[in-house]
Amino acid sequence: MNTDVTIHIAGLEDVPAAARSVKAAMEDCGCSTVAFDGEMGAGKTTLIRSLVEVLGADGHADANSPSFAIANDYGHAADGRNVFHFDLYRLESAAEALDIGFEDYLDGDNICLIEWPDRAEELLPEHTLRVELSLLPDRSRRCRIHMYNSL
Repeated sequence: MNTDVTIHIAGLEDVPAAARSVKAAMEDCGCSTVAFDGEMGAGKTTLIRSLVEVLGADGHADANSPSFAIANDYGHAADGRNVFHFDLYRLESAAEALDIGFEDYLDGDNICLIEWPDRAEELLPEHTLRVELSLLPDRSRRCRIHMYNSL
């Protein structure tokens, strides 16, 4: 199981391949929770939008950042599991995540894609896949995929 992968994303044309790599890493490690780290503008939402499509979710055409709603439901993936996208940026603490029922999503048989996971770090399952996006000086991105508990 190779879940420690680094990918260079030169432009938008490379995002679908990166999304397929994230999906493959999810399958390799049996993870259904993916935490996306990166500064504002690093491409987290763009990669998630592509991943939602790669997963075959019903609502992939509507995939966008749930900044104000905190969570978006994209329906069922090709494997039948529900796909949820969380943007925890506006949360101040894990307690606020609990107030929205965040743990219920994580405990179920759902695929959970989480932006700004540091806001509720202690609530994430042990087997969480981490995707770190870095904006490089030439405006390309570096995408590192690894297991959460292998930091």
